[in-house]
Parts: sequence; structure tokens; C-alpha cells
Amino acid sequence: MRIARFSIDGHVAFGAVEGDGPPGSTDGLVVNIIKGIPFADFELSGTRVPLDQVRLLPPVLPSKVIGIGRNYADHAAELGNEVPSTPVSFLKPSTSVVGHRDPVAYPSFSRDVHYEAELAVVIGRLCRDVPRERVKDVILGYTCANDITARDVQRSDGQWTRAKGFDGACPLGPWVETGIDLATAGDLTVQCTVNGQQRQLGNTKDMVRSIEDLVVHLTEAMTLLPGDVILTGTPAGVGPLNVGDEVAVTIEGIGTLTNKVIQRG
Repeated sequence: MRIARFSIDGHVAFGAVEGDGPPGSTDGLVVNIIKGIPFADFELSGTRVPLDQVRLLPPVLPSKVIGIGRNYADHAAELGNEVPSTPVSFLKPSTSVVGHRDPVAYPSFSRDVHYEAELAVVIGRLCRDVPRERVKDVILGYTCANDITARDVQRSDGQWTRAKGFDGACPLGPWVETGIDLATAGDLTVQCTVNGQQRQLGNTKDMVRSIEDLVVHLTEAMTLLPGDVILTGTPAGVGPLNVGDEVAVTIEGIGTLTNKVIQRG
């Protein structure tokens, strides 16, 4: 099931996206409004609205987004880094999250902003100290993410809070796909285009550490809440974004997340 969060006529709701359409398009898609929230038992209302008549919002409102750095060996190498002996994790604040088609304002303190296409894991229930065999039980589903990074600031600051945590630095969407199991999530094509030109092409099977590894590792340290998001790393091919660029992240079996870079006002 594809679960979207959206607004219509000033109201915000969740809904199940139904129908088939061209990749990256809302043509032929409708949203069946959910009674309740996707983190608990819910029903489909049967009230359907064409998807192109609603505004898609970030599919969840996470209390925290946890990023994983250098989880693809080819990406670590392209930036001159070694694959770390343990996962490198960092936090992106909830204020960095934007949705499909939301603009991303180029930060005034950077001159070198990069895209990073990633598979995002959406947590479905409160969890801590999750054993490997229970990881599948705490995941609601998966969505597309763009871990936008001010690369120059990442280098100069020596830590990643400003570089990866500025407003708009975490596009998520267009929806959460709940019909993917862990085995499938570990073998998905990840692509990024800028202005229609392919910049990244990778596969989650090349992750250094699996989704199970990451959930076990992170929940040893912190409690994850429903709606929290884990970014699983990006394949090689990262590069700069400029004002006016349209960047799109496409993940096999999920959909396409598109955002345009604008000048910060």
C-alpha cells in the first residue's frame, strides 16, 4: 500500500494511493482517505479524490531523521574516504523535512550544495534495542529521500549539523510504500536526475550495512518513534545543485520524489 499525507481545502489527512500512472506522474491516481493514522489500526473510508487535486505533504512528520554516512563503498571512495569500521550516523532536524514538489531554498552560507539520493526507512512503532529477527516488525515502509548536503560546510565545520540540517535539506516522498519486505528493500535500484539528466544509478544491494544492521545499531543507542526516518546512505555520483535545478530521486517499487532549487528569499 502507498500511504500519502496530503492537504485539501485546508485539511490534512492520510490516504492510500490507488491506480497506475506514468512514472513521476499523478495521472490516473486517486487517494482513498484513511480513517485514522497509519501507525495504528485504520480503515479506508472509500472517499476517493484525484491525486492531482491535493497537495502532497511530507509522508510523515518525524521526531528525528537519522542519516547514515558512507554506507556505499563507491560513494565513500569518490569523496576520498574509507569505509568506516562502524556506521557513521548523524541527525537531521524535523525542520529540514519537506515534501514532493516543495521548493528547496539554497542556503545562504554555502556555495557547494549536493544531492544525495537515498532509500529511507520509515519506523512504524516505538522501539528500542530491536533484535535482528524483529526488525521487520518495527518498519512501516519505505520512501524516497534526498539527503541534501552543503559539502563545503561539511568540510569546514568538521561535523555535519549545519551542512545536512538546514531548512529544506531533507525532501521525503512522495509516499510511504508498505508492501516491500526486507529482502526486496535490499535489492532496489536508486536513481537521481538533475534537469532530466541521470547523475546517480545504484542499488541497495551495494550498501555496506543492511537495513537490519542499521536498525539494530541505532536502537542500541536511542528510542525510535512512529514516523522516525532512517536514511540508508547514497551511491556514487553525488554532485552540485544550482538555483533553478529540478532534482528527482526515483527508487524502484516506490516512486519519484521531485524538488526544485530556488533562491533563498
